[in-house]
Amino acid sequence: MLKNITIVGAGTMGNGIAHVFAQNGFKVILADINATQLERAIATITKNLDRQIAKQTLSEVQKQDTLNNLTTATDIAFAASAADLIVEAATENTDLKLKIFKQLDEAAPQHTILASNTSSISITKIAAATNRPDKVIGMHFMNPVPVMKLVEIINGYATAKEVTDAIVNLSKQLGKVPCTVNDYPGFIANKILMPMINEAICSLYEGIAGVEEIDTIMKLGMAHPMGPLQLADFIGLDVCLSILNVLYNGYGNTKYAPCPLLVNMVAAGKLGVKSGEGFYQYTSGSKELVVSNRFKQ
Repeated sequence: MLKNITIVGAGTMGNGIAHVFAQNGFKVILADINATQLERAIATITKNLDRQIAKQTLSEVQKQDTLNNLTTATDIAFAASAADLIVEAATENTDLKLKIFKQLDEAAPQHTILASNTSSISITKIAAATNRPDKVIGMHFMNPVPVMKLVEIINGYATAKEVTDAIVNLSKQLGKVPCTVNDYPGFIANKILMPMINEAICSLYEGIAGVEEIDTIMKLGMAHPMGPLQLADFIGLDVCLSILNVLYNGYGNTKYAPCPLLVNMVAAGKLGVKSGEGFYQYTSGSKELVVSNRFKQ
């Protein structure tokens, strides 16, 4: 029975994952070496719970129960020491994840399942850094975690069937829809999504259409809730570039080669929402989409 949950990494994904587990009655330790990041994460979770109350999907009592289920820690080894499941939600960096999983493997009880929220990095490679590859699995949540229903579950080469079954059942307990895939670069979500985003960026780069035209065509013509360029800004252009490089290196196929415009934007620090500018400009408190000056006709 998976009761005690540890989330490693208190960024956007980590705090969202912690929120969902705590709201569904699990005891959660949210761990990060940065105490300030932990404070921001709890503030974000509280704000999101208040938003749910305003929408009448949550009561004040449920909010307090959720917050009571949450504790924080800056000592990763301590946070891992009594966990039944650990979900790593650190930055999408292979070396960092391998280091974290080695540390978690040493600190966690032998029964503990180690999951990664990675969106593209090989679960098999991550598992090889541990002495329990059969208990390592991918648990890829979608952003924003409290809203999005999908959990992409990734089996590594050695992942045991009972571990997969346990994570599928757990995802359902969270009110999510689990979809199980195998461990190849990009899995399914990003193997399909990122080439589309890259093609949209290439279309802009080649002067075929402007930012608004590309996004409007995909929204109105293909029933996408968000255009690919706006979605890239939301994901983070640096994250898009990182995933495309994983796909390109993993498959050796030029169809995954990142668009030069994307490479240049990341080098220039134009990362989308997180930096305040990508294909659009973002002003705090405003939901209006304003095309970046760089791309205005």
